[in-house]
Amino acid sequence: MKILILSADGFEDMELFVPYYRFKEEGFDVDVASKKRQTIEGRHDYKIEANRSFDEINPEEYDMLFLPGGKAPSKVRKEDPALQIVKHFMDKNKPIVTICHGPQIMISAGVVHDRRMTCWPDVAKELKEAGATYEDIEVVVDGNIVSSRMPEDLPAFMQEVMKKAKVTV
Repeated sequence: MKILILSADGFEDMELFVPYYRFKEEGFDVDVASKKRQTIEGRHDYKIEANRSFDEINPEEYDMLFLPGGKAPSKVRKEDPALQIVKHFMDKNKPIVTICHGPQIMISAGVVHDRRMTCWPDVAKELKEAGATYEDIEVVVDGNIVSSRMPEDLPAFMQEVMKKAKVTV
C-alpha cells in the first residue's frame, strides 16, 4: 500500500501525525507532498519533511490519498497540481481520506457534489454549497471517501481508514 499525503505549513499536528505513524506501523509506504520539497510545520510547531512536490507526483503510483486538516488545506487548495491529484483519485475511485479542513481541497477540485461527508463545523456551509450532504458525526464513509471532523474523532476515523486500506491492499 502506498499512501500520499498532501499538506503545507499550518497543518493540524495530530491530524497528520496520528495517521502518518499508523500507516508506517502497518508497513505502508507514505509520501508527503507540498508545493515544493521542504520541511513543513504544523500549528503546534511539529515538523515533517515533504519529500515530494505536487508537480512530481504521479497519482497512478498511489493507492490512497490523505488530506489532513488545520490551516494547510487553504494553501493546498490553491495549487492546481494538487487539485489534479484529487481529481485523479476520484476518477479512479481510489480511497480519499480526509479530516477537519481537508475537504476544502476536495471542494476546490469540484469532487464533492452528491457525496455524504463531514468536516470541521466551520467548513460545513462551504461543503453544502458545493453540493455535498453534510453529516455532523465523527466519521462518514461514502464509497471511496472517508471523512471526519476533528482530532477528537481520530479513533473512529482511523478505524474506517484502516478498513479502507485493508480492502485496497
